Parts: sequence; C-alpha cells; structure tokens
Amino acid sequence: YADHVNLMLDILTLAFQTDATRVATFMFSYEKSARSYAEIEAPGAHHSSSHHGGKAENHAQLVRINTHHMALFARMLERMAAIEEGDGTLLDNVMFCYGSGISDGNRHNHDDLPILVAGGAGGTLQGGRHVIAADKTPICNLYLDMLARCGAARDRFGDSTGRLAGLGGPESAG
Repeated sequence: YADHVNLMLDILTLAFQTDATRVATFMFSYEKSARSYAEIEAPGAHHSSSHHGGKAENHAQLVRINTHHMALFARMLERMAAIEEGDGTLLDNVMFCYGSGISDGNRHNHDDLPILVAGGAGGTLQGGRHVIAADKTPICNLYLDMLARCGAARDRFGDSTGRLAGLGGPESAG
C-alpha cells in the first residue's frame, strides 16, 4: 500500500513540477474502505475502525491509520520542498487541502473537520499556524478562498458564506 501511494504521489509531484497540471485530487482510501493495515498493526477494516463505538482499541487503530496516511502525505511535501522553482520551491507555489469530510466517524458529524492546508500558494498563504474557524463555518468558505488564490475568484461556492478569514497573505479575506 505505502509503495503504491508513494508512487502515485511521486507522479503527482512530477506532474506539478512539469506543469502538466496544477490541479489534482487523491484519495488515500474511499469512505467505506474495508482495507486493513496489518503492516502498521491495524488489522481491522479502516471503515469499521472509524465507527469506534468509544472503544480505546478502535481509536488506537484509527490513530495508526491516520498517522500512516499523514506520513505518506508529508513525504510528498518534503519532496516538493526540495524541488527548486523560481525564487522558491515547488511547495511554495502549490496549495493542498488534506483532510476528511467527517470529524467523528462514529457520529458521522461534519463539524470541526480535521483539515490541513499546505503549501505557499505562490506566496499568498502564511503557514506554520493553527487556524480555528468560527463555529458553523462551512468548509466551502475554505474552498472559496482557495479558488480565489488560484485566480478563479467566485462570489459563492456550495454553501459558502464568504472566504475563510485568517489564512494570511495578500489574497486573504482577513
């Protein structure tokens, strides 16, 4: 699994580096994945682990899986940070949204989503911070802000109520 994911993320990095594309999506696994991760001591199915039922062993397994996915993603970011591009790096010139549409699989809720925004977006993002959006802020506010940073400004996207404040940089709404 890790070899396959790393190969796919290497191809994505190469596509960005060569300007074959600057827009992509990648899913580490689909929502109802029955995949187990015996190689990281998480032998149960990913999906059923997310329906943890409050059990510590299910939480621990889910943490191992999420940490594994995050390490694979971090490897790609490190590779992009090592590729010179213009006055900076490839990572300085891209923007990623990494996360999940559900914060607690047991309850299927979509509040307090675990979202990471990485990259410099051509100098428009200020990194190295933890930004907490106001309660009930739609995730589409982030997507609207990301669109604007890519030069595709829109007044609305999905259920957005405006651009997400607090990301920093000259293109930020706040």
